[in-house]
Amino acid sequence: MNTATGTAGGRHYLLVAAGVSALFTAVLLYMVEHRAAILRSGTEVVLKTVPVDPRDLLRGDYVVLSYEVSRIPASLVKGDWPAPGSWTRMNVRLRPGPDGYWTVAEAAFGDLPPAEGSVVLRTQRFRLYTPPDDKEGEISVDYGIERYYVPEGEGRPIEDARNDDEVSVAARVGAGGQAQIRELRVRGIPAYEEPLY
Repeated sequence: MNTATGTAGGRHYLLVAAGVSALFTAVLLYMVEHRAAILRSGTEVVLKTVPVDPRDLLRGDYVVLSYEVSRIPASLVKGDWPAPGSWTRMNVRLRPGPDGYWTVAEAAFGDLPPAEGSVVLRTQRFRLYTPPDDKEGEISVDYGIERYYVPEGEGRPIEDARNDDEVSVAARVGAGGQAQIRELRVRGIPAYEEPLY
């Protein structure tokens, strides 16, 4: 075996490994910075939580959250509807209510233009079951902020407060409609705040 060839081959593998490591590190840093950018400069909205089925309270070290804005009245959906049974996303415009909680003003399966005094949340993908002619129905959606991680053993008091309708969330919404939880509040008092990093 030629040692010059063996050394060159070893260097090649080392360079490939370093390149792959650098790529993974860059992707991880991008994900962290993307989340931090939303928390740093996104528009803040306060969302009222609703009770969750008590049989599904705490899985591990996080609390399951549900929001009033997660149930979209079909009568507020503007524009064309996809076929029932298809996978889709929605854009949901929120405006602040008189009680300080943000509520659904309108929704669409297409884009919603920016409007003063509102934010547009983008839902996670979901399967649409509500037919377009059912104006009395509701569409249930998720925004990716339905779990809040807490220190081990601290979930029960939050769950009890949530089930008593005393938990709210301050979330930041980025320009693309993605939300991040900034703060969890119990009876209006900050209980947990998310660090940027």
